[in-house]
Amino acid sequence: QVQLVESGGGLVQPGGSLRLSCAASGSIFSINSMGWYRQAPGKERELAARMISGGTPNYADSVKGRFTISRDNAKNTVYLQMNSLKPEDTAVYYCNVLITSRTGYTYQYWGQGTQVTVSS
Repeated sequence: QVQLVESGGGLVQPGGSLRLSCAASGSIFSINSMGWYRQAPGKERELAARMISGGTPNYADSVKGRFTISRDNAKNTVYLQMNSLKPEDTAVYYCNVLITSRTGYTYQYWGQGTQVTVSS
């Protein structure tokens, strides 16, 4: 089985920065894509950023120019660097990973979620 462990959330003032991390471990043959979704109170979960292995990252319009997704293949870890944070960025952020297991099947996995609060 595969485990995803998220970290890096917290409380930050508007204009501040946070870096989220999501580390995958377990029975992994390859990681096809890694990304970050977020869900604010009363709103639908939305894609913030996603990167397909070997490809270029995609960002929601609301975070372009402020967020950067990156990946450390050796550590099976994806990061989300969040700069110039705004109150509307407040949400629970979920890591999402598409993984091919050692049995040859591909599955989606979700992290436990980490709270990001942007407030004065």
